[in-house]
Amino acid sequence: MHTIRPAMIEGAEQAPYAERQTASAAATLELDLVETMHEVEAAWKRLEGLSCNSLHQGFDWCKAWFETSGEEPLLLHGRRGNETLFLLPLSLKTRHGIRRAGFPGGRYNNLNTGLFAEDYRPTPDEQRAIVLKLKTLLAGRADMVVLGAVPREWRGHRHPLHSLAVQEHTNHSFQLPLFARFEDTLAQVNAKRRRKKFRVQTRRMEEIGGYDYITPQTPEERHGLLDLFFAQKSTRFRAQGLPDVFADGRVQAFLHRLLDVLPNGSDHPLVLHAIRLRQGGDNDIPAIAGLSRKGDHIICQFGSIDESRVPDTSPGELLFWHMIEEACGQGAALFDFGVGDQLYKRSWCPVETVQYDIVLPVSLKGQLAAQAHTALTRAKAMVKRNPLLYRTLQRIRSAQVTTPSDKDD
Repeated sequence: MHTIRPAMIEGAEQAPYAERQTASAAATLELDLVETMHEVEAAWKRLEGLSCNSLHQGFDWCKAWFETSGEEPLLLHGRRGNETLFLLPLSLKTRHGIRRAGFPGGRYNNLNTGLFAEDYRPTPDEQRAIVLKLKTLLAGRADMVVLGAVPREWRGHRHPLHSLAVQEHTNHSFQLPLFARFEDTLAQVNAKRRRKKFRVQTRRMEEIGGYDYITPQTPEERHGLLDLFFAQKSTRFRAQGLPDVFADGRVQAFLHRLLDVLPNGSDHPLVLHAIRLRQGGDNDIPAIAGLSRKGDHIICQFGSIDESRVPDTSPGELLFWHMIEEACGQGAALFDFGVGDQLYKRSWCPVETVQYDIVLPVSLKGQLAAQAHTALTRAKAMVKRNPLLYRTLQRIRSAQVTTPSDKDD
């Protein structure tokens, strides 16, 4: 374990007045670089249970990523004495000679917060002090830190590092508040039209023998359905001329590993749901989705459809109807469609969340890379607002081999 304390900050006595003030603002804060997850497991699991902290920084999620990605873990532990104030689990990868630290899971995360004590409210000076200590601690190990897809506010809590979140993330995320009565939930999103569409869908399904809404129960069924999801996504990406972001074996191993994590009450890192046609056999499945749950928050991590089956019934839309109806009956309060601006998300979601990137250069190379990251993020946002240009660039990317180390967060 490596620890940075105020007296260890090189050149502190000669630092400019503003920096000395910042350092004194968090004089009692100690920042440790922890070598293994198990050193802070107890504190980690206490913090991950708070509603203000994302399930993507949960212990099991990060453990699965570290075990399958091959990326180096950097675990930052902020504390005062024996009191844990925050944990920042980071994963280190190198691309084009730049060592970049970010949240484990990278682009496969839909919401990032880090893990902070619920009553921890650092002032802007304290936030800057955290940055100074973080840079000193990571000097020689990382060139830059990018904490991507961080909301400044989440479920009534202002993020403890909100003043550092100045770069808007490429994508926004979309949410549907849930109520105990499914009818009340639908009332937010044109209930009359949705009920009519549901009746049409189910009638068409009955005409071809009917369907079942399923959640596989055995390990064999779960892993078989996940492999079918990968096949469906590969086919769909290929048809659209897009890169297959699930093609890498390490990514597939990561998601398979999450399926094997035992649930904690109603909480689980990944559970699969699907629509299965009754007359087509066990593998006649036109729609699949993967959901995660922590407390009353559900995130749809991914979904796929097989357009060769019942294309006129919108099986993906039908699957969302059943998952959301079930979530209402199970006491969930928020159904999160995750990052990415798509029409089906807007049709379901009255809430849009702006997310931000916290970009912290550590070395000189990192300063240049941070400037490039900011410029690239802005360019991506501009491209995504131009559908024709976006599709053209995606087709160019589809010809490239994609791995976790060269994907954009």
